[in-house]
Amino acid sequence: MTDDQRSDESFVERLKSIVGEAYVITEAERLADYSHDEYALEDLTQIPAMVVLPGNSEEVSGVLHLCSEAKVSVTPRGGGTGLCGGCVASPGGVIIGLERLNEVMEVDTDNMLARVSAGVRLEDFYRAVESAGLFFPPHPGDESAMIGGVIATNAGGARAVKFGVIRNFVRGLEVVLPDGRIIHPGGKTMKDSSGYSLLHLFIGSEGTLGIITEAVLNLMP
Repeated sequence: MTDDQRSDESFVERLKSIVGEAYVITEAERLADYSHDEYALEDLTQIPAMVVLPGNSEEVSGVLHLCSEAKVSVTPRGGGTGLCGGCVASPGGVIIGLERLNEVMEVDTDNMLARVSAGVRLEDFYRAVESAGLFFPPHPGDESAMIGGVIATNAGGARAVKFGVIRNFVRGLEVVLPDGRIIHPGGKTMKDSSGYSLLHLFIGSEGTLGIITEAVLNLMP
């Protein structure tokens, strides 16, 4: 984003009209919280031009469509628990934070599946799953990580030795593409053998192909 774009009130106002005024952050002291992940060195920090906090996939779609039209760089951010700067904005770029997408919509005990928003933290997801008498094996270590980020990085953790990485437990996704289109690769069905596996293309893509907003995950007894 250029200096002119940063000062363009119409661009900011359009963002506010999509997500609400309270969810477009431009104050320097608040932006600093989104300038880094858990990597401690300052060479992987960058203050974003602004942070936008959508509340659902339609708002994510609207923000991405607007930024695509304006040719503004966008970086999705989950829990910020990474160690390689993956959630740090490009210079002059916008951060889309997913912390408001924090709902566990369904824990299906009959089919051992869960449908969950991308901003749900692992600690909350484990609690919901275990209260239903089920088990979600992937455990990358930091339970403040968010589901969307865990999938986008194809996280593993200590349990991966026995159960494998997160890819083995993703059945379906909702993804918002850079131009704002919403797609649903995969789903609850077991058999789906036609065409390319877009589902597995997005797992581990680090947010470079689209923003994951929802997931259907396999559970275990």
